[in-house]
Amino acid sequence: MTEKPKQTKETLNPLAIAKVLGPSTPTLDHLIRFLSSVRGTDKVLMFIQYWSKILIWFIQRKRSASIVKASAGAISLATRIKNFAGPVSDFRILLRYYGLLPMIQYMNYLEFHPPASKLALAIERIQNWCNVIYYPLEHTYWLGAHQIIPLSEEKTNKIGMWSCRFWAAYVVLEYGRLFEQYRDLRKREMSLLKRIKSGDIASNDDPEAEMASIKAERSSMIVNTLINSGYLPLTVHWSLEHSTFPDVLVGVCGGFASIFQIYAAWRATA
Repeated sequence: MTEKPKQTKETLNPLAIAKVLGPSTPTLDHLIRFLSSVRGTDKVLMFIQYWSKILIWFIQRKRSASIVKASAGAISLATRIKNFAGPVSDFRILLRYYGLLPMIQYMNYLEFHPPASKLALAIERIQNWCNVIYYPLEHTYWLGAHQIIPLSEEKTNKIGMWSCRFWAAYVVLEYGRLFEQYRDLRKREMSLLKRIKSGDIASNDDPEAEMASIKAERSSMIVNTLINSGYLPLTVHWSLEHSTFPDVLVGVCGGFASIFQIYAAWRATA
């Protein structure tokens, strides 16, 4: 009778510690794709930028209700968060240095692939021109604010305010574009349902795929509407010379938009 070989316990090489984690998962791969994109990184930073305002407000309120001795730590914590959020906001503006190029590309695409209605085409053309003006103004504001180009503080702030006014115009027009998109989707859906009901389906048609496409577009439209609704109060606030909009509400509106921006960016990198 042959003797079974003794099983020796494999020793784990400390340099191969990743073996414990197992093979890479689809979620990890997706997360890396998401964070490797400029859009994904920007939306994560956006989340930090705006939710930090809410956190600072909460800490300051807690501080005012506590004893003076305990509040010293709260003050320093709020200041530390503010010191972190400032460069994050600054970096997000810097990330948009190439913002004009996609606008030029999309302007070209729009003329050769126009939307269904003339009104939607007109709205998108105006929106593109708003962005074409917005980006150079924002870049000029950033350069002036960092004293890279010689601009007075008054001029810098005025340039920043006008850049936000063009952004506000884009946001207001977006509601019109979304309404036109809704009308087009509704028309396509009713037409498809009518063809299915009457049995008027060609052999090369795929009504299930067409309906799935309509539903996906509707879902994207709802997400964009929510994002736009978060941006609207912010753009109005930054477009006014003397706004009394509290900073915590800036955090609430921006934080709300950031959640749906992350969701949209996550789906785009699937």
